[in-house]
Amino acid sequence: MVVIGIDPGYAIVGYGVIEVVRGNIVPIACGVIETPKEESIPVRLAMLDEKLSLLIKKYSPNAIAVEELFFNTNTTTAIKVAQARGVILLNAIKQCGELYEYTPLQVKQALTGNGRADKHQMQYMVRALLGLSETPKPDDAADALAIAICHAQTTDFRKRVLN
Repeated sequence: MVVIGIDPGYAIVGYGVIEVVRGNIVPIACGVIETPKEESIPVRLAMLDEKLSLLIKKYSPNAIAVEELFFNTNTTTAIKVAQARGVILLNAIKQCGELYEYTPLQVKQALTGNGRADKHQMQYMVRALLGLSETPKPDDAADALAIAICHAQTTDFRKRVLN
């Protein structure tokens, strides 16, 4: 099973691609999709749509996992991120059909057992679970891998419990 995890944004979108092989989680790729700040939001959303579409075609995932938004105090930023997230969700469902959403608390719980884990604990677990010597950079890519791992572990748990 190939899973793409997405950490949504409008300036930087993190992605992480993993494959689950006989219960083992294998890292395939990670990185970011960036949009230039000098462009308008509609142009940036179109760029995001195009780049995400190419990414999904390249890796042909069985599932796409996206982090749900949590609201911060900056309403303008939250609206822009929500618009980008809408593009991401539409693209994912149209191209893959298997879309899953996880809150930050769920991702932290799945990786560390603690829904209040800090960024260092999360990065350590991403490295440990994927057998990496270094934390993926930038943070958005590491976060996206965490989201993909969360889905893989949640799916594995559901299979064990329901079968």
